[in-house]
Amino acid sequence: MIKITCTNCHKPLSLDETKLPMKEVSFPCPVCKQKLTVDRRTLGQPAAAAAAEPSAPAAVSPSQHITSHDDEDAHADDHQDDFGTKAFIVGTDSPALRQAAKLAGYLPVYYATAEQARDRYMQETPPLILLNPAQITPPPLEGMQPIISLTPADRRKSFFILFSDSLRTLDGNAAFLYGVNLVVAQKDVANFSHIFREAYQFHERLYSNMNAVLRQIQGS
Repeated sequence: MIKITCTNCHKPLSLDETKLPMKEVSFPCPVCKQKLTVDRRTLGQPAAAAAAEPSAPAAVSPSQHITSHDDEDAHADDHQDDFGTKAFIVGTDSPALRQAAKLAGYLPVYYATAEQARDRYMQETPPLILLNPAQITPPPLEGMQPIISLTPADRRKSFFILFSDSLRTLDGNAAFLYGVNLVVAQKDVANFSHIFREAYQFHERLYSNMNAVLRQIQGS
């Protein structure tokens, strides 16, 4: 185990370095949510000496590298390279959706277009996709087709949620027509964690039963 200290709230933290990948990873401080960065490749090395120029920032050890609050605010939704389970937000950026994703245990990563999200999806499949189009059009939702129209095998790897002011939460017909797993009204975002948990558990049971039937068919 290694010990690090958040220089924002000074909370001492313990990390099992054997579970870290051999690269730089970032994660929020569990107390103050300040972004902490750890590089396993440089753990145990002495801190670099501070730069000689008076204007240069003080150096910290690689295991205690802290991003400033200004930088944190500027990239509050940019967890693309962070260490953790991701949720893609596609379409319109929303602080409320980013917060909802965090409360559900995911790191939000924002993509303005479905094309961008699909490109990243092919590299790193997230378990949760939050679709937040600027405008809801009749199905199919053209602007989201690049990410919605993934192959069935790829689609089953993620849970797709469509957010809208004009649709009702848990509207199964709308979910079917738009090709998503769940519909959530914008007014219900505050209750997202509960809504998502119940819907996801049903989704898991459904696919568990389907997979069991498929195994029986393949084995017969």
